[in-house]
Amino acid sequence: MSESFLYRTTEAQISALNLAGRPTRDLISEIQSLYLEDSRPWVIGFSGGKDSTAVLQLVYTALLALNDEQRKKDVFVVSSDTLVETPVVVTLIKRTIAEINEAGALANLPIAAHQVVPKSYNTFWVNLLGKGYPAPTQQFRWCTERMKIDPVSEFILEKVAEYGEVVVVLGSRRQESASRAQVIAKYRIDGSLLGRHSSLPNAYVYMPIEDWSADEVWEYLMSAPRPWGGDNRRLLDLYKGSNAGECPIVIDTSTPSCGNSRFGCWTCTVVTTDKAMESLVEHGESWMSKLLDFRNMLARTTDPARKTRYRNHRRRTGKVTYARGELQDDADGTRVRKHIPGPYWMKYRRMWLRGLLKIERDLRSQGHDIELITREELHHIRHEWLNDPNEPDWEDRLPAIYRSVYEHDLDWIQNDAGAFTKPDADLLDQLGAQYGVSGTLVRKLIELEVSMDGLSKRRGTIDKIHSLLTQDWEHLEIIVRREDLENDGGYEEEISQLQKALDEINVLVPQ
Repeated sequence: MSESFLYRTTEAQISALNLAGRPTRDLISEIQSLYLEDSRPWVIGFSGGKDSTAVLQLVYTALLALNDEQRKKDVFVVSSDTLVETPVVVTLIKRTIAEINEAGALANLPIAAHQVVPKSYNTFWVNLLGKGYPAPTQQFRWCTERMKIDPVSEFILEKVAEYGEVVVVLGSRRQESASRAQVIAKYRIDGSLLGRHSSLPNAYVYMPIEDWSADEVWEYLMSAPRPWGGDNRRLLDLYKGSNAGECPIVIDTSTPSCGNSRFGCWTCTVVTTDKAMESLVEHGESWMSKLLDFRNMLARTTDPARKTRYRNHRRRTGKVTYARGELQDDADGTRVRKHIPGPYWMKYRRMWLRGLLKIERDLRSQGHDIELITREELHHIRHEWLNDPNEPDWEDRLPAIYRSVYEHDLDWIQNDAGAFTKPDADLLDQLGAQYGVSGTLVRKLIELEVSMDGLSKRRGTIDKIHSLLTQDWEHLEIIVRREDLENDGGYEEEISQLQKALDEINVLVPQ
């Protein structure tokens, strides 16, 4: 980025800026004309990065130049907080949202900024620490839809339900990537500035800076003061010393990973190395080094060589599964079927939660106003642990973990604990060993009976019992041997040998 962008100009010079072969004042006039064209409200996607900030400034400036009679259409600014956003970015976005709402009200603008979050039962930590989901990878990017797409889409669809149609204003640019340019072209409406949204009905997309380069975005941001007050020097500071881009507002699955972005999640493990976080730590945000270490620890668990150490051999369905047609080398070099591990073992989830809470406690003691995991998430994680399909937490250890870190209790739901305690578990395990039956299977059957108690109709009970009995309760070695026999025709061969031996006995023994 050239230092020549760091200059101040008069208002006339700003409007005369020529970006992407066009004066800025022409683009602002285009925004005003489109705004006045119909009654459809606008929803501006705001991520806090340079592109979405430029678009927000353009629209805000366009609204200011209209008179009160013309400013009749609502403009909503929506920002998605995954609850694991990079902390310095969270601070910047919250401050910007507050400034927009305050300045917009004073200027009598029909603009309101909102922040949306994922459902409390579907956050990053509830899925990873609660359910044991593995840290996201390029092949299993379970986080994007739950944490980014769904909250924003729900907000947009609420406005569609209220108004009939909406126009979504985004900071997407063709130069971001070839795939982004293809998506823009695919949904563009002929003869219109708008495009159709790729998945949301009655939502149309407007991208005012789609032809701008990254340098042109910075030229505008560093030339034009923010119309709601202040400047963008803090934003520039966040980008300095890094080639990392930003994480745009995500409203469809075509958006690439934000793993190397300064405006993505600090927990992102989709990329091998988080260069953006490393650069932030190196350029003045050294207090975030503990977060980077925690993120790197999670990333190491996605290494194929380490998966079996950290993850259960059973899936959450209770089944042991294998990749179709895929083989891998075992410890002695033998080609075997590729096993797909399940959720993280409970012992690691407990250890990581304790570590996360300690980092949060220590950062707070150092003066950082930060919440790495919400207390509502802790309640949901506790519920998931108590009802885990493979390793139910019969000792209800989460409250004790929290108490050991913060030396006080939360207002835990007393009846949230399961029907079984540690002594119950020990007894069932002893009986299971004695009779050759899984103690966990017996617990599941008892829980099923308790859940059906008092019901006048028990439709489906037999199917539920059958589902439990057919799950893979044995040790992995036994399951692998059985699977190999089934797939290699082993059982048929054993049956054939037994039949042959029986035939020989029948010959020798007189009838």
